Amino acid sequence: MLRKILVTVALAALAMLGLATPALAHDVLLSTDPVKDASMETGPAKITLTFNAPVQGGDLNQIAVTGPNGTQWAEGSVSIDGNMVSAPVRPLGPAGVYTVGYRILSADGHPVQGQYTFTLTKAGNGTPAAAGGAAGGPTGAASSSGSGGVPVWVWVVGAVVLLAIGLTVALRMGRGRTP
Repeated sequence: MLRKILVTVALAALAMLGLATPALAHDVLLSTDPVKDASMETGPAKITLTFNAPVQGGDLNQIAVTGPNGTQWAEGSVSIDGNMVSAPVRPLGPAGVYTVGYRILSADGHPVQGQYTFTLTKAGNGTPAAAGGAAGGPTGAASSSGSGGVPVWVWVVGAVVLLAIGLTVALRMGRGRTP
């Protein structure tokens, strides 16, 4: 009987390991243009974000540039070239801190979002985008990281339940065959 229990446990463990897929990590922001916390006299013509893995296409990918007054400065659609995501920016206006918020669809299929800032030291003569700015993109208040998907504890509970079911079946099958 102990042998049957050990065989059942070994088969359940092999099944869990054999069906497990490799962990997929979310994309990580490697570099930005303009550089995070940079000070500049003239605003950039576009924002470019470089990630460690290719970014998936889709409407989820967004970049917003929020000015010191809460106005939006990104204009136009986001373009993706492998692991680089960019968006055009209107000529900037008032001097001050600008926040770049982004949300992209990671290579593993989960959204990743964050933000960083740069400072315009000399006021420009640009005007902000109309209300709604960057196609409803993320605001300067975007969180520094985000993820979706199933929490790890769900997988652990599922594995324990499967193991318990296998053990119960093995014990019941062993009782019926005793001479």
